[in-house]
Amino acid sequence: MNLVAMGDIPALYAERLGGKRLCVVHQNDRLSWAEMATRINRRAWALKGLGIGKDDIVALVLPNENAVFELSFALWKLGATPSCISARLPANEMKAVLDLARPRAVFASDPAIRATTGALPADYGLQEGSDEPLSSIIGSHWKAMTSGGSSGRPKMIVDMGPGATDISQPLLNLPQGGTVLNAGPLCHNAPFTFMSMALHHGNSVISMPRFDAEETLRLIESYEVEWANLVPTMMSRIWALPEETRSRYDLSSLQAVWHTAAPMPAWLKEAWIDWIGPEKIWEIYGGTERQGNTILNGAEWLTHRGSVGRPINCDIRILSEDGEQLPPGEVGEIHLLPFTGAGSTYHYLGAEPHRSKDGYETIGDFGWLDEEGYLYIADRRADLILRGGMNVYPAEIENALSEHPGVDLAVVIGLPDPDLGARVHAIVRPSLAAAEPVTVEALGAFLATKLARYKLPASYEFTDEPLRDEAGKVRRSQLRAAKIAALSSSDNVPAGA
Repeated sequence: MNLVAMGDIPALYAERLGGKRLCVVHQNDRLSWAEMATRINRRAWALKGLGIGKDDIVALVLPNENAVFELSFALWKLGATPSCISARLPANEMKAVLDLARPRAVFASDPAIRATTGALPADYGLQEGSDEPLSSIIGSHWKAMTSGGSSGRPKMIVDMGPGATDISQPLLNLPQGGTVLNAGPLCHNAPFTFMSMALHHGNSVISMPRFDAEETLRLIESYEVEWANLVPTMMSRIWALPEETRSRYDLSSLQAVWHTAAPMPAWLKEAWIDWIGPEKIWEIYGGTERQGNTILNGAEWLTHRGSVGRPINCDIRILSEDGEQLPPGEVGEIHLLPFTGAGSTYHYLGAEPHRSKDGYETIGDFGWLDEEGYLYIADRRADLILRGGMNVYPAEIENALSEHPGVDLAVVIGLPDPDLGARVHAIVRPSLAAAEPVTVEALGAFLATKLARYKLPASYEFTDEPLRDEAGKVRRSQLRAAKIAALSSSDNVPAGA
């Protein structure tokens, strides 16, 4: 074991890898490991002067920029806990999150956010700090991430992992001293966690301020990226590029592409497997709470189509509504128990865990296990549509819709129905690259060849609004509430109703 305080990592790699080795880059803003070590030391002194110390939560309301990592390392040096918060939150949601976190300090790049929250600027400490070496303190919690959850109420997930890490332990086949790509928003758990782990293993992080499909390929070729984390929406948009555009870039440096955060349509996964090789496509399933994870690569997926893998750090049970453990093949609520024990990986601010009497927890997903222990996801309890006594899983319909060439994205929700209890409603964002505009009739005929009749949408609507966030996630409950409110105040009937 080679346990290192997170605050000491930049100086360690500046010495090991050479002062000029690239640490992190956002477009033209580049930092070597030596520059990072200097900056975080200065910032840490300045933050210490504000009274920030061990186990204090500090909010980073920042876009994707180098300051996210500079401030995180500075906070880890003091034993404090960074909490990355989206700078795009509406003012009332921002206030709710900050009221919940009660951070010792807030940092923001946006002047409007600084004006409403009293946040300090993102470059704070670069001038105020000292160059005198500062010893690191190991805090109790290395991150605290926010989540709206399926209810829309904010909560904070405080990680129980300390501010120290074993830099020699292999982790999700990350390279050691290589180059990795981040295409997602660092205010979300997976991008922040994966990129922090990449830096902890001495990798250079090439991070995108905003995702762009072709720019992703250009960066992979230009920096000879070995490891990348994407979400299915990103992979879909890359695949939707003209074939001549995709083939223009050399992706031979890639050794692993991991995807997470949202269900992956089978056709899209197969396309990527065929494109870059099954051994290079990896999937990880799990929550920010770290109750457990499953993983699998493309080769396993080809023999277990639709699976999200087998558990690597937990035990999984599938339970019925009355709490009985279900046999392989039967759909129920997924419950996980980390090998380290119940309550060992996180605690909430603003919520209580859904924990059974023997410590197993659910994050609301439904699914099943096969005979070999591979997990398959059905949907979330809150998103399940009960139509005439039949269970309808929105993700299945969304995946089928995504195969239509005229569809860019689709979200399926249940709306009230006086006869059946609920009807299936599809919200579709048409593809701008389609040869001809998509129609309700075309979608209905297309789905009729893929889904049972009771699963077919009873109504459709088309929108040019984004349906998922930058992390590839959608809050169906919020879309449903907004749609019901709109229908109750309008005589308009959705197309196809």
